[in-house]
Amino acid sequence: MSYPQQPPQFQPQQPQQYPPQQQAPMGMLQLTIQGSIMTSSMIPPKVQLNGYPVKVKYGRNDIPVFAGPLHIDVHCEWMRDFGKAALDFTVQPNQAVPVFYASPYHQFASTGSIGHTKVKRKGLGFLLGLLGIILAASVLVVLLAALNS
Repeated sequence: MSYPQQPPQFQPQQPQQYPPQQQAPMGMLQLTIQGSIMTSSMIPPKVQLNGYPVKVKYGRNDIPVFAGPLHIDVHCEWMRDFGKAALDFTVQPNQAVPVFYASPYHQFASTGSIGHTKVKRKGLGFLLGLLGIILAASVLVVLLAALNS
């Protein structure tokens, strides 16, 4: 018994062969947010890589990135944006690039620090001066109260 041949539109087709997909070369951004919840801010800094937001935590963050030019923007938020810092560099394929960010000690007229090696926090002089003024005013109030008694 022979079966009639099916029309061409109903015959099984061979799966189409596609060339293997080429994936863009990758690298690694090793972003270290210096400080902690106790020493900086309860809210971790906001980070953008080439304009796209990336969620980070304090400490080292290993972020896979495409090889090529990379622009990183970092800032902190506490009632307003402060501690802004930016860095431009190029990531080579299979390269891990270390980047360190440190927020300032205060949010008044100070920028953050960013670089490829560990960085120092800015604004310590202003903070110590402000604390000195508060301490001096407190001592003056106590002395005036003691002299008027």
